[in-house]
Amino acid sequence: MLIMNRPSRLLTWLPVLATTIGLATLASSSAQDASAPAKSLLYPLDVSVAADAKTLYLVDRKLPGLWKATATGKLEVFFQASKKFRTPLNAVRCIAGDGKGGLLVGDSGTREVYRFSADGKSTPLTKGGIGIAMGIATSSDGTIFVSDLELQRIWSVPAAGGEPKEFAVLPAPRGMTFDKTGQLWVVSGGPRNQLVKIAPDGKITPVVKDRTFIYPNDVAIAKDGTAYVSDGYADCIWKVTADGKPVKWVSGKPLDNPVGLDWQGPNLLVVDSRAGQVFSITPDAKLTAVKLGQ
Repeated sequence: MLIMNRPSRLLTWLPVLATTIGLATLASSSAQDASAPAKSLLYPLDVSVAADAKTLYLVDRKLPGLWKATATGKLEVFFQASKKFRTPLNAVRCIAGDGKGGLLVGDSGTREVYRFSADGKSTPLTKGGIGIAMGIATSSDGTIFVSDLELQRIWSVPAAGGEPKEFAVLPAPRGMTFDKTGQLWVVSGGPRNQLVKIAPDGKITPVVKDRTFIYPNDVAIAKDGTAYVSDGYADCIWKVTADGKPVKWVSGKPLDNPVGLDWQGPNLLVVDSRAGQVFSITPDAKLTAVKLGQ
């Protein structure tokens, strides 16, 4: 009877032993997962099309780092960032070409914009002078413009790097791009004037004055001056004509959270973070998935 009422030492330690083994297995599995190289897009945010109009460079927040997709669709890691906070590209968010064959990449973890050469070497440009970089664009003379979500500013940075200078004040600025006339177009998450264009002298002209977009992420300008805006919460791409009236151009599945935009010839590339995919939209609004893989 004493034995029945009193558990043995083995029975007492079994739950502890099982928990210990389980934690060890979980830790081992996590370590293996962390060390295993990623083979596909995890949480892509932005894309930049290279000068050859075939090679793609993609920002991936959960990689974290940069992918390179070749003309054949082969996907390879271009830059693998550390998972340690406040290290280069640990919190990468945006990317753009510098007009000279290099890449410009914004990272909020180090409050920096980096220039990447074709061989993957990076150079910090502002000595940590940016808050949360959400969009990057370069003017015809090579000057770098950065939208800063934290400080609610558009900054200009010398082509060779240097101290950022205030170019414009805008609430919640995100993606941006230049048109062929030198106007800088920017989407804003503010309560009004969600799409604006900014002249070289810093004068802001509202294009979409009402709060039409739910969560605008990026903007791309076609050769004819038509603007296209990605809206993550509306699951759509808006088309904004010269009169400033936005209409839904492509919407619904498979779009789930469209973010970054760039042109590949006449087609508009759309990065969708939740779908983990890049889509291509033809001028007549036909959407297809871009096949990427190893």
